[in-house]
Amino acid sequence: MAVTAAYWAFMLSDGALRMLVLLHFHTLGFSPVQLAYLFVLYEIAGVVTNLSAGWIAARFGLTSTLYAGLGLQIVALLALAQLNPAWSVGASVIFVMAVQGISGVAKDLAKMSAKSAVKLLAPSEQGGLFRWVALLTGSKNAVKGLGFLLGAGLLALWGFVPSILGMAAVLALILLAVTLRMPTGLPRGRKDAKFREVFSKNRNINWLSFARVFLFGARDVWFVVGIPVYFYAVLSDGSEAGNRAAFFTIGAFMAVWTILYGMVQAYAPRLLHAATRPEADIIAAARHWAGALVIVPVVLAATVWAAGDPTPWLTAVVIAGLLAFGALFAVNSSLHSYLILAFSSGARVTMDVGFYYMANAAGRLIGTLLSGLTYQLGGLPACLATAAAMVLLSRIGAGQLRAPSSEA
Repeated sequence: MAVTAAYWAFMLSDGALRMLVLLHFHTLGFSPVQLAYLFVLYEIAGVVTNLSAGWIAARFGLTSTLYAGLGLQIVALLALAQLNPAWSVGASVIFVMAVQGISGVAKDLAKMSAKSAVKLLAPSEQGGLFRWVALLTGSKNAVKGLGFLLGAGLLALWGFVPSILGMAAVLALILLAVTLRMPTGLPRGRKDAKFREVFSKNRNINWLSFARVFLFGARDVWFVVGIPVYFYAVLSDGSEAGNRAAFFTIGAFMAVWTILYGMVQAYAPRLLHAATRPEADIIAAARHWAGALVIVPVVLAATVWAAGDPTPWLTAVVIAGLLAFGALFAVNSSLHSYLILAFSSGARVTMDVGFYYMANAAGRLIGTLLSGLTYQLGGLPACLATAAAMVLLSRIGAGQLRAPSSEA
């Protein structure tokens, strides 16, 4: 519970910060591609951090990486508050990219620490591991969804800099409380841990990581830039009141989407009857649910392309379709989160989890880059068609998974 509380606090600030940055710079006139650039270093930092975080945790201990994640997020918030409105667009983009890079390092240190701790602390009997992984991941996404709403609300009510400073102050208090109250029980690290151990020789972990790249790329290709900019174009008339209403609506949609996604993740073990099913059945389920997910972006892309200009009817269809995508995506993500821990041994769990979340970050990076590019080239239909292609690749990766007893 101590680990989860620290992780929740971090993810609330992470969601709020993303929404603050996205909406603030969109109102300053940044293009979709420029908005995507703001998050590129965040995702690149995630790739590098996850690749090394497993080794860092194995060497220095999980509590150290958890504290480092919270501390770096505070540094990123304080740095972002120094942004000067008089700077050029290019200078602003470079500065925000750098600060977002720090935040990306922070996020993945915290995530790797929390997920690895579950493998070590959760009971494994009667689906206990799947249940606790789903609960942590689902609750994390619900909290991040609240962060989206919080960020949009803070921007509308207080403005950019006061919101950033307020979040930094609250997170500093939480870090202090967690540091003082964290119980013992997590590994302290081993000095002989070698960096080369990060790269897995387990076939299942490598194919699962491949599937994870394209699963999360398929989400972020419409989620990061496409949908917020699309809804802003539909909802705002350009006035201050119109912008404020659009901010709240966009923040509310992204919050609801993420919260529902988290709720489905938490419910996934019951939905899949994980407590009574062998691991081979869970692997088969990962293949089936990936195939089901392909259908939604295909139908949505065709519908939006055929409809042309946005209408209230089309907007309602898009919202309903994306909520359906979220539900199926949540089950797929929950299955992946369980399988990476099931495939990992306790001795190298931080290494395997770090490698897996490196793939997760790589998928987000690809999705972020393609989100701005595809929206600028072909609007929302292009974002959704790209998402469909990426889910298909994820399904191919899931199709290569095998039950451990059947591996060569």
